[in-house]
Amino acid sequence: MSPRADDASPGAPLEFAPRSPESPAKPEGPEVPQGSGSLEEVFDRTFSGIGQVLEGFTPRLEPREIGTLKTTYTGIAKVSGLANVGFDELVRFPGDVYGIAFNVDEDEVGVVLLGDYWDLHAGDEVERTGRVMDVVVGDALIGRVLDPLGRPLDGGETLVGCERLPIERPAPPIMDRAPVTVPLQTGLKVVDALIPIGRGQRELILGDRQTGKTAIAIDTILNQRGRDVLCVYCAIGQRASAVAKTVATLRDKGAMDHTVVIVSEGDDPPGLTYIAPYAATSIAEHFMEAGRQVLIVYDDLTQHARAYRELSLLLRRPPGREAFPGDVFYIHSRLLERATHLRPELGGGSLTALPIIETEAENLSAYVPTNLISIT
Repeated sequence: MSPRADDASPGAPLEFAPRSPESPAKPEGPEVPQGSGSLEEVFDRTFSGIGQVLEGFTPRLEPREIGTLKTTYTGIAKVSGLANVGFDELVRFPGDVYGIAFNVDEDEVGVVLLGDYWDLHAGDEVERTGRVMDVVVGDALIGRVLDPLGRPLDGGETLVGCERLPIERPAPPIMDRAPVTVPLQTGLKVVDALIPIGRGQRELILGDRQTGKTAIAIDTILNQRGRDVLCVYCAIGQRASAVAKTVATLRDKGAMDHTVVIVSEGDDPPGLTYIAPYAATSIAEHFMEAGRQVLIVYDDLTQHARAYRELSLLLRRPPGREAFPGDVFYIHSRLLERATHLRPELGGGSLTALPIIETEAENLSAYVPTNLISIT
Protein backbone atom coordinates (compact mmCIF):
# COMPACT_ATOMS: atom_id res chain seq x y z
CA MET A 1 0.00 0.00 0.00
CA SER A 2 1.38 3.50 -0.93
CA PRO A 3 0.26 6.86 0.58
CA ARG A 4 -1.52 9.45 -1.57
CA ALA A 5 0.31 12.61 -0.39
CA ASP A 6 -0.32 14.89 -3.45
CA ASP A 7 -3.76 16.21 -2.37
CA ALA A 8 -3.44 15.98 1.37
CA SER A 9 -3.53 19.18 3.40
CA PRO A 10 -0.99 19.85 6.08
CA GLY A 11 -1.88 18.17 9.31
CA ALA A 12 -4.45 15.88 7.68
CA PRO A 13 -3.99 12.13 8.18
CA LEU A 14 -2.51 10.22 5.29
CA GLU A 15 -4.72 7.84 3.35
CA PHE A 16 -3.37 4.67 1.77
CA ALA A 17 -4.57 3.30 -1.53
CA PRO A 18 -4.85 -0.47 -1.86
CA ARG A 19 -2.09 -2.16 -3.95
CA SER A 20 -3.16 -4.40 -6.77
CA PRO A 21 -2.70 -8.05 -5.84
CA GLU A 22 0.30 -9.80 -7.38
CA SER A 23 0.81 -13.55 -7.89
CA PRO A 24 3.50 -15.09 -5.69
CA ALA A 25 6.86 -15.87 -7.32
CA LYS A 26 7.35 -19.45 -8.44
CA PRO A 27 10.21 -21.27 -6.81
CA GLU A 28 13.04 -22.31 -9.12
CA GLY A 29 13.79 -25.97 -9.80
CA PRO A 30 11.81 -28.94 -11.09
CA GLU A 31 8.14 -29.09 -10.42
CA VAL A 32 6.97 -31.60 -7.86
CA PRO A 33 3.98 -33.49 -9.26
CA GLN A 34 0.88 -32.67 -7.35
CA GLY A 35 -1.50 -35.29 -6.19
CA SER A 36 -1.02 -39.04 -6.59
CA GLY A 37 1.11 -39.15 -3.38
CA SER A 38 4.51 -38.97 -5.18
CA LEU A 39 6.35 -37.64 -2.11
CA GLU A 40 5.00 -40.46 -0.01
CA GLU A 41 6.20 -42.96 -2.61
CA VAL A 42 9.72 -41.52 -2.46
CA PHE A 43 9.74 -41.85 1.32
CA ASP A 44 8.40 -45.39 1.09
CA ARG A 45 11.11 -46.46 -1.35
CA THR A 46 13.82 -44.79 0.75
CA PHE A 47 12.78 -46.39 4.01
CA SER A 48 12.26 -49.73 2.28
CA GLY A 49 15.85 -49.66 0.98
CA ILE A 50 17.18 -48.72 4.40
CA GLY A 51 15.23 -51.59 5.91
CA GLN A 52 16.72 -54.09 3.46
CA VAL A 53 20.23 -52.90 4.29
CA LEU A 54 19.60 -53.16 8.02
CA GLU A 55 18.20 -56.69 7.63
CA GLY A 56 21.53 -57.89 6.23
CA PHE A 57 23.60 -56.07 8.84
CA THR A 58 24.63 -57.81 12.03
CA PRO A 59 26.19 -55.55 14.64
CA ARG A 60 29.45 -56.98 15.92
CA LEU A 61 31.66 -55.78 18.70
CA GLU A 62 35.40 -55.85 18.07
CA PRO A 63 37.03 -55.30 21.44
CA ARG A 64 40.72 -54.42 21.51
CA GLU A 65 42.98 -55.41 24.34
CA ILE A 66 45.82 -52.96 24.82
CA GLY A 67 48.83 -53.50 27.07
CA THR A 68 51.86 -51.44 27.97
CA LEU A 69 55.49 -52.07 27.09
CA LYS A 70 57.52 -52.17 30.29
CA THR A 71 61.03 -52.82 29.01
CA THR A 72 63.01 -54.32 26.13
CA TYR A 73 66.19 -56.36 26.04
CA THR A 74 68.13 -57.83 23.13
CA GLY A 75 65.31 -59.33 21.11
CA ILE A 76 62.69 -59.65 23.86
CA ALA A 77 60.19 -57.38 25.61
CA LYS A 78 58.21 -57.41 28.84
CA VAL A 79 54.56 -56.35 28.50
CA SER A 80 51.87 -55.80 31.12
CA GLY A 81 48.11 -55.40 30.80
CA LEU A 82 47.41 -58.29 28.40
CA ALA A 83 45.47 -60.50 30.80
CA ASN A 84 43.87 -62.70 28.10
CA VAL A 85 46.81 -63.16 25.73
CA GLY A 86 47.50 -66.76 24.71
CA PHE A 87 50.76 -68.64 24.42
CA ASP A 88 52.39 -68.18 20.98
CA GLU A 89 49.91 -65.40 20.13
CA LEU A 90 51.12 -62.52 17.97
CA VAL A 91 51.15 -59.06 19.53
CA ARG A 92 51.70 -55.79 17.67
CA PHE A 93 53.98 -52.95 18.73
CA PRO A 94 54.16 -49.41 17.27
CA GLY A 95 55.72 -49.26 13.81
CA ASP A 96 54.22 -52.64 12.79
CA VAL A 97 56.76 -54.56 14.84
CA TYR A 98 55.39 -57.95 15.85
CA GLY A 99 56.28 -60.34 18.62
CA ILE A 100 55.29 -63.77 19.93
CA ALA A 101 54.01 -64.23 23.48
CA PHE A 102 56.57 -66.70 24.82
CA ASN A 103 56.25 -66.44 28.60
CA VAL A 104 52.72 -65.91 29.94
CA ASP A 105 52.97 -65.03 33.63
CA GLU A 106 50.37 -63.67 36.02
CA ASP A 107 51.50 -60.04 35.91
CA GLU A 108 53.43 -59.74 32.66
CA VAL A 109 54.12 -61.39 29.31
CA GLY A 110 57.55 -62.16 27.91
CA VAL A 111 57.50 -61.43 24.17
CA VAL A 112 60.01 -62.54 21.53
CA LEU A 113 60.43 -59.67 19.06
CA LEU A 114 60.45 -60.38 15.32
CA GLY A 115 61.77 -57.08 14.00
CA ASP A 116 63.86 -54.01 14.71
CA TYR A 117 63.16 -52.94 18.25
CA TRP A 118 65.40 -49.88 18.47
CA ASP A 119 62.48 -47.44 18.22
CA LEU A 120 60.41 -49.10 20.95
CA HIS A 121 60.20 -47.34 24.29
CA ALA A 122 58.76 -48.07 27.71
CA GLY A 123 55.13 -46.99 27.85
CA ASP A 124 54.34 -47.81 24.21
CA GLU A 125 51.00 -49.47 23.52
CA VAL A 126 50.98 -53.19 22.71
CA GLU A 127 47.92 -54.74 21.06
CA ARG A 128 46.73 -58.34 20.84
CA THR A 129 46.09 -59.67 17.34
CA GLY A 130 44.15 -62.82 18.21
CA ARG A 131 46.18 -64.98 15.79
CA VAL A 132 49.35 -67.03 15.81
CA MET A 133 52.44 -66.57 13.68
CA ASP A 134 51.90 -67.69 10.07
CA VAL A 135 53.78 -67.57 6.78
CA VAL A 136 52.87 -67.28 3.09
CA VAL A 137 52.85 -70.53 1.11
CA GLY A 138 52.23 -71.54 -2.49
CA ASP A 139 53.85 -71.84 -5.91
CA ALA A 140 54.58 -68.11 -5.96
CA LEU A 141 57.44 -68.77 -3.53
CA ILE A 142 59.38 -71.03 -5.90
CA GLY A 143 62.57 -69.32 -7.02
CA ARG A 144 62.35 -66.64 -4.32
CA VAL A 145 64.63 -65.69 -1.41
CA LEU A 146 62.58 -64.69 1.65
CA ASP A 147 63.01 -64.07 5.34
CA PRO A 148 61.02 -66.11 7.92
CA LEU A 149 58.21 -63.51 7.83
CA GLY A 150 57.76 -63.94 4.07
CA ARG A 151 59.37 -60.61 3.16
CA PRO A 152 61.44 -60.69 -0.06
CA LEU A 153 65.22 -60.46 0.20
CA ASP A 154 65.90 -60.83 -3.52
CA GLY A 155 64.54 -57.45 -4.63
CA GLY A 156 61.41 -59.04 -6.08
CA GLU A 157 57.82 -58.02 -5.55
CA THR A 158 56.07 -58.48 -2.24
CA LEU A 159 53.89 -61.57 -2.01
CA VAL A 160 50.25 -60.57 -1.55
CA GLY A 161 47.06 -62.57 -1.76
CA CYS A 162 48.82 -65.87 -1.04
CA GLU A 163 47.55 -68.57 1.26
CA ARG A 164 49.01 -68.56 4.77
CA LEU A 165 49.73 -71.40 7.18
CA PRO A 166 50.75 -71.33 10.86
CA ILE A 167 54.45 -71.99 11.39
CA GLU A 168 53.68 -74.37 14.27
CA ARG A 169 51.61 -77.32 13.03
CA PRO A 170 51.15 -80.79 14.51
CA ALA A 171 53.06 -83.61 12.88
CA PRO A 172 50.98 -86.03 10.77
CA PRO A 173 49.51 -88.83 12.92
CA ILE A 174 50.72 -92.41 12.59
CA MET A 175 47.75 -93.59 10.54
CA ASP A 176 48.37 -90.89 7.92
CA ARG A 177 51.90 -92.08 7.21
CA ALA A 178 53.06 -94.56 4.58
CA PRO A 179 56.24 -96.67 4.58
CA VAL A 180 59.40 -95.09 3.18
CA THR A 181 60.14 -97.16 0.07
CA VAL A 182 61.23 -94.77 -2.71
CA PRO A 183 64.85 -93.55 -2.61
CA LEU A 184 65.84 -89.90 -2.95
CA GLN A 185 68.84 -89.61 -5.27
CA THR A 186 71.48 -87.32 -3.75
CA GLY A 187 73.97 -87.51 -6.61
CA LEU A 188 76.64 -88.85 -4.23
CA LYS A 189 77.45 -92.41 -5.32
CA VAL A 190 78.64 -93.51 -1.89
CA VAL A 191 75.39 -92.41 -0.26
CA ASP A 192 73.05 -93.62 -3.00
CA ALA A 193 74.75 -97.04 -3.26
CA LEU A 194 75.51 -97.88 0.38
CA ILE A 195 73.16 -95.83 2.60
CA PRO A 196 70.37 -94.51 0.35
CA ILE A 197 68.00 -91.89 1.71
CA GLY A 198 64.29 -92.54 1.29
CA ARG A 199 61.61 -89.98 0.48
CA GLY A 200 60.06 -89.00 3.78
CA GLN A 201 63.15 -89.85 5.82
CA ARG A 202 65.29 -87.71 8.15
CA GLU A 203 69.05 -87.93 7.71
CA LEU A 204 71.50 -85.95 9.84
CA ILE A 205 74.60 -84.28 8.38
CA LEU A 206 77.12 -83.43 11.09
CA GLY A 207 80.76 -82.43 11.29
CA ASP A 208 83.16 -79.68 12.28
CA ARG A 209 83.44 -76.31 10.58
CA GLN A 210 84.56 -76.25 6.95
CA THR A 211 84.14 -80.00 6.45
CA GLY A 212 81.68 -79.80 3.54
CA LYS A 213 78.33 -80.20 5.31
CA THR A 214 76.61 -77.46 3.29
CA ALA A 215 78.25 -78.72 0.08
CA ILE A 216 76.61 -82.13 0.53
CA ALA A 217 73.20 -80.53 1.02
CA ILE A 218 73.61 -78.18 -1.96
CA ASP A 219 74.75 -81.06 -4.19
CA THR A 220 71.60 -82.93 -3.19
CA ILE A 221 69.45 -79.93 -4.15
CA LEU A 222 71.24 -79.59 -7.49
CA ASN A 223 70.67 -83.27 -8.21
CA GLN A 224 66.87 -82.86 -7.94
CA ARG A 225 66.69 -80.86 -11.16
CA GLY A 226 64.36 -82.64 -13.56
CA ARG A 227 63.27 -85.18 -10.91
CA ASP A 228 60.00 -83.48 -9.90
CA VAL A 229 61.27 -82.78 -6.38
CA LEU A 230 60.83 -79.33 -4.83
CA CYS A 231 63.51 -78.10 -2.44
CA VAL A 232 63.43 -75.70 0.51
CA TYR A 233 66.79 -74.42 1.77
CA CYS A 234 66.63 -72.82 5.22
CA ALA A 235 69.72 -70.81 6.22
CA ILE A 236 69.64 -70.31 10.00
CA GLY A 237 71.84 -67.60 11.48
CA GLN A 238 74.28 -67.72 8.56
CA ARG A 239 76.63 -65.00 7.37
CA ALA A 240 75.14 -62.90 4.59
CA SER A 241 78.17 -63.53 2.36
CA ALA A 242 77.83 -67.30 2.76
CA VAL A 243 74.12 -67.19 1.93
CA ALA A 244 74.76 -64.99 -1.12
CA LYS A 245 77.34 -67.49 -2.36
CA THR A 246 74.92 -70.38 -1.91
CA VAL A 247 72.09 -68.58 -3.72
CA ALA A 248 74.47 -67.65 -6.57
CA THR A 249 75.44 -71.32 -6.92
CA LEU A 250 71.80 -72.38 -7.09
CA ARG A 251 71.06 -69.73 -9.73
CA ASP A 252 74.08 -70.57 -11.86
CA LYS A 253 73.16 -74.27 -11.89
CA GLY A 254 69.49 -73.60 -12.66
CA ALA A 255 68.33 -75.02 -9.32
CA MET A 256 66.30 -71.97 -8.25
CA ASP A 257 63.54 -73.13 -10.61
CA HIS A 258 62.61 -75.77 -8.05
CA THR A 259 63.89 -74.19 -4.82
CA VAL A 260 62.63 -71.83 -2.11
CA VAL A 261 65.27 -70.16 0.07
CA ILE A 262 64.41 -68.97 3.60
CA VAL A 263 67.14 -66.87 5.21
CA SER A 264 67.79 -65.74 8.76
CA GLU A 265 71.06 -63.80 8.80
CA GLY A 266 73.51 -63.68 11.65
CA ASP A 267 72.60 -60.11 12.61
CA ASP A 268 68.84 -60.73 12.71
CA PRO A 269 67.02 -60.71 16.06
CA PRO A 270 67.16 -64.13 17.75
CA GLY A 271 63.39 -64.39 17.39
CA LEU A 272 63.68 -64.52 13.59
CA THR A 273 66.41 -67.16 13.84
CA TYR A 274 64.19 -69.20 16.13
CA ILE A 275 61.11 -69.23 13.85
CA ALA A 276 63.05 -69.73 10.59
CA PRO A 277 63.00 -73.57 10.44
CA TYR A 278 59.34 -73.72 11.47
CA ALA A 279 58.35 -71.25 8.75
CA ALA A 280 60.37 -73.19 6.16
CA THR A 281 58.72 -76.46 7.23
CA SER A 282 55.22 -75.02 6.83
CA ILE A 283 56.14 -73.91 3.30
CA ALA A 284 57.40 -77.42 2.52
CA GLU A 285 54.34 -79.05 4.11
CA HIS A 286 52.04 -77.09 1.81
CA PHE A 287 53.70 -78.72 -1.21
CA MET A 288 53.71 -82.15 0.47
CA GLU A 289 50.00 -81.98 1.24
CA ALA A 290 49.40 -81.15 -2.42
CA GLY A 291 50.90 -84.55 -3.34
CA ARG A 292 54.39 -83.35 -4.27
CA GLN A 293 57.82 -84.63 -3.25
CA VAL A 294 59.77 -82.13 -1.16
CA LEU A 295 63.30 -81.92 0.23
CA ILE A 296 64.14 -79.50 3.05
CA VAL A 297 67.62 -78.59 4.33
CA TYR A 298 68.16 -76.97 7.75
CA ASP A 299 71.54 -75.23 7.73
CA ASP A 300 72.15 -75.44 10.60
CA LEU A 301 70.25 -76.42 13.74
CA THR A 302 73.20 -75.62 16.00
CA GLN A 303 72.53 -71.92 15.40
CA HIS A 304 68.85 -72.55 16.02
CA ALA A 305 69.56 -74.13 19.41
CA ARG A 306 71.85 -71.24 20.35
CA ALA A 307 69.18 -68.68 19.44
CA TYR A 308 66.67 -70.55 21.58
CA ARG A 309 69.15 -70.66 24.46
CA GLU A 310 69.67 -66.90 24.17
CA LEU A 311 65.93 -66.20 24.24
CA SER A 312 65.36 -68.56 27.16
CA LEU A 313 68.11 -67.02 29.28
CA LEU A 314 66.83 -63.51 28.57
CA LEU A 315 63.35 -64.62 29.63
CA ARG A 316 64.78 -66.05 32.88
CA ARG A 317 63.97 -69.65 32.09
CA PRO A 318 66.03 -72.09 34.18
CA PRO A 319 69.11 -73.36 32.29
CA GLY A 320 70.20 -76.97 32.06
CA ARG A 321 73.13 -78.78 30.51
CA GLU A 322 75.47 -76.42 28.63
CA ALA A 323 73.06 -73.61 29.65
CA PHE A 324 70.43 -74.92 27.21
CA PRO A 325 66.85 -74.97 28.52
CA GLY A 326 65.33 -78.30 29.38
CA ASP A 327 63.02 -78.42 26.33
CA VAL A 328 65.70 -77.94 23.67
CA PHE A 329 65.17 -81.58 22.66
CA TYR A 330 61.46 -80.95 22.14
CA ILE A 331 61.91 -77.92 19.87
CA HIS A 332 63.85 -80.12 17.41
CA SER A 333 61.81 -83.30 17.77
CA ARG A 334 58.51 -81.55 17.01
CA LEU A 335 60.20 -79.91 14.01
CA LEU A 336 61.69 -83.05 12.46
CA GLU A 337 58.64 -85.23 13.15
CA ARG A 338 56.82 -83.19 10.51
CA ALA A 339 58.95 -84.91 7.84
CA THR A 340 57.05 -87.94 6.56
CA HIS A 341 55.60 -89.83 3.60
CA LEU A 342 51.81 -89.53 3.39
CA ARG A 343 49.45 -92.33 2.41
CA PRO A 344 48.23 -92.42 -1.22
CA GLU A 345 44.72 -91.53 -0.02
CA LEU A 346 46.17 -88.23 1.25
CA GLY A 347 48.02 -87.45 -1.96
CA GLY A 348 51.16 -89.53 -1.46
CA GLY A 349 53.39 -86.51 -0.94
CA SER A 350 56.61 -86.70 1.04
CA LEU A 351 58.87 -84.39 3.01
CA THR A 352 62.52 -85.43 3.36
CA ALA A 353 64.59 -83.56 5.93
CA LEU A 354 68.37 -83.06 5.93
CA PRO A 355 69.26 -81.29 9.19
CA ILE A 356 72.84 -80.07 9.60
CA ILE A 357 74.67 -79.92 12.94
CA GLU A 358 78.07 -78.37 13.60
CA THR A 359 80.30 -80.14 16.10
CA GLU A 360 83.30 -78.80 17.98
CA ALA A 361 86.60 -80.72 17.86
CA GLU A 362 84.74 -83.80 16.56
CA ASN A 363 82.82 -84.03 19.83
CA LEU A 364 79.77 -86.10 18.91
CA SER A 365 78.72 -86.45 22.55
CA ALA A 366 77.79 -82.78 23.02
CA TYR A 367 74.23 -82.00 24.07
CA VAL A 368 72.67 -80.83 20.79
CA PRO A 369 74.42 -83.38 18.50
CA THR A 370 73.33 -86.30 20.69
CA ASN A 371 69.77 -84.97 20.68
CA LEU A 372 69.68 -84.77 16.89
CA ILE A 373 71.32 -88.17 16.51
CA SER A 374 68.58 -89.73 18.62
CA ILE A 375 65.82 -87.91 16.70
CA THR A 376 67.06 -88.89 13.24
